[in-house]
Amino acid sequence: MARRAAVVGVVGARGGAGTSTLAALTAARLARRTSTVLVDLDCRGGGLDVTVGVEDTDGARWPELVGARGEVPGEDVLALLPRWGGCAVLSADRDGLDPDPGLVTDVLQALTGVVGAIVLDLPRGGASAGAAVLGACDVVVVVARRDLRSVAGALAVRPRLVAAGTSAGLVVLGRGPGGLSVAELSAAVDLPVLWAGGTTRRLARAAERGVLPSRGTAVRGARAVAAQVEASWLLG
Repeated sequence: MARRAAVVGVVGARGGAGTSTLAALTAARLARRTSTVLVDLDCRGGGLDVTVGVEDTDGARWPELVGARGEVPGEDVLALLPRWGGCAVLSADRDGLDPDPGLVTDVLQALTGVVGAIVLDLPRGGASAGAAVLGACDVVVVVARRDLRSVAGALAVRPRLVAAGTSAGLVVLGRGPGGLSVAELSAAVDLPVLWAGGTTRRLARAAERGVLPSRGTAVRGARAVAAQVEASWLLG
């Protein structure tokens, strides 16, 4: 039987929720168990390679993969990518342009056959978060805060998840000025809670320094997401 990676999408209910951080930390956690690729589809975010500190590492970004169309060997794509510890990273570059949706589909199809897990950092809208990409995900994690902005953002994302038939749930990182409870947030957007944490002081401090947190809410959230992926797909 052909191997197929577990595919995890991570999308923010709103800006500043900690989406890219959670995606990166989840990929790093999964990489302890299986070969993993962290894929940047939020291409207007300046590059996920910057988030994980490999912006100066040689390797292909999306613009260098424009020829990877059709049935391409996944091993060849994987070999081109820069490494972040035990994880391969496919990042946008600084031009802020979305890769062609057909290219995204072909590259993801190639990679799913040669690795154990793929974590997608998804934008809240646009072609890179289209039905084909969402439909390829085994689960989509919607990263939220306990505030009305997150409610509005999650409600905007949810119809596309339903249309794609994708399993989805909330990871709640920190409190928000709206003062919503986790239960109220979940009920308002009609999504189950995968994990919920408390304050995000370490996340904010790490973001100010341009590094990923080594402890705190985001790390615990990533650990919880990775554990569920391992239990449901990598061990299923």
